[in-house]
Amino acid sequence: MSETTLEQPRLHGILAEFDDPDDLLEAAEKTHAAGYTRMEAYTPFPVHGLSEAIGFKEAKVPWLIFVSGVIGAFTGLGLQYYTAVIDYPMNVGGRPNFSWPSFFPVTFECTILFAAFGAVFGMLGMNGLPRPHHPVFGGKNFELASQDKFFLCVESDDPQFDPVRVAEFLRGLGAQHVSEVEND
Repeated sequence: MSETTLEQPRLHGILAEFDDPDDLLEAAEKTHAAGYTRMEAYTPFPVHGLSEAIGFKEAKVPWLIFVSGVIGAFTGLGLQYYTAVIDYPMNVGGRPNFSWPSFFPVTFECTILFAAFGAVFGMLGMNGLPRPHHPVFGGKNFELASQDKFFLCVESDDPQFDPVRVAEFLRGLGAQHVSEVEND
């Protein structure tokens, strides 16, 4: 007979709860300074300087929007060039077939359209959305993250992650509650 073993749920990270945004900001700075690179902060409102404190990298969405806009401009201009010069050239009033001033409105609109699609789909893709459930939702008291509590989660895929050491470190930073968050 084969023996089946139940796999233990993999730990997502260690979640620390703070009462004050300044305490969270200070804890995030110290956690990042201690060498932890995979962490996330959850707050009921934006906290100035928090993204820098957790070591948030430069956003890639603006570059994606720019590239999408350039692709849109070339698409709009190329479509008009193909139809007016190659596929169906018409000499109207002696104007040249490729009259760029008349092509500008469609080129501009295609630039805006493609940039908007790049922004929406880029933001969704890079944020990992749609994600109806995240393991941290099961953390102790996490429902208060949208009301009046502030949370810092050091994730288990951090190179320096050790559950006991991280929990002690976060308690030493003044966290009210420290709990483990398991993957579902």
